[in-house]
Amino acid sequence: MKNFILAVGLLSLAGTALAQGKSCEELKAEITAKLDAKGISNYSLEIVDKGAATGGKIVGTCEKGSKQIVYKQG
Repeated sequence: MKNFILAVGLLSLAGTALAQGKSCEELKAEITAKLDAKGISNYSLEIVDKGAATGGKIVGTCEKGSKQIVYKQG
């Protein structure tokens, strides 16, 4: 059981590291595809500098953590 928990933890860290290394446009396209597949409409995704997010939910980090992707409904 400990090995399973350790493996899941390591995989989640690896996934985060890979996502942070992606370009912002690539990650934004992946998030857009997932939202569209779920039938979500009338939203916007904006790429901003880290810490500059206002009025939205941070849904992704890119450019090695220097930028964030912010989701806004409406």
